[in-house]
Amino acid sequence: MGVRTANVVDGDIGETLGGLAAVIHGRREASPGESYTARLLQGPEDSLLKKIVEEAAEVVMAAKDRDHDHIRYEAGDLVYHLLVVLERYGVTLEELAGELDARHR
Repeated sequence: MGVRTANVVDGDIGETLGGLAAVIHGRREASPGESYTARLLQGPEDSLLKKIVEEAAEVVMAAKDRDHDHIRYEAGDLVYHLLVVLERYGVTLEELAGELDARHR
């Protein structure tokens, strides 16, 4: 478990995800030696996929503990790593939104 983020205020999820996705996209060509995101994008596939499993498990454990702040923290890690997966495999946020929209129509 990482150090929980202090003084969290509500934000706009669309703006936040779009901005984070843009930063992740920008790291595609960065040096893996200088950027964790670049290492995930350019490194062994299994390293990234294992992070998804790890972060999902941490969300589950935080939920089992009914720890609101810990759930939020671990969900942030999971969403970040999921965005890296989407970038690595060329799935845009717009495609993801379309997929989710199609499910509730």
